[in-house]
Amino acid sequence: MTDITALDDLDGQPHVNVFPGAEPKTVRLSLEAGETVPEHTHPGRDIVLYVVDGEIELALEEDTHELTGGEVARFAGDQDISPTATSESTALIVLAPAVEE
Repeated sequence: MTDITALDDLDGQPHVNVFPGAEPKTVRLSLEAGETVPEHTHPGRDIVLYVVDGEIELALEEDTHELTGGEVARFAGDQDISPTATSESTALIVLAPAVEE
């Protein structure tokens, strides 16, 4: 089966599941300039955050990363995470079950 969804057609702010109930969990995050997601974790998940448009300052533990449209960050979900939009932004986030190495 093939599912096709336009990100702009999804209802929900600041985030919405793209394919509810499916793995890996996929979320569209939309933030206004200056809006932030409070510090949180996703234990047992590996995360890919793709900035579709805008600019996001991604705080991971003690480090901060500046991401712009077209850039991708990959990181473990067991650390403290807090994205902040420095301009109106949309990101696609994939939370996959972590793979034991």
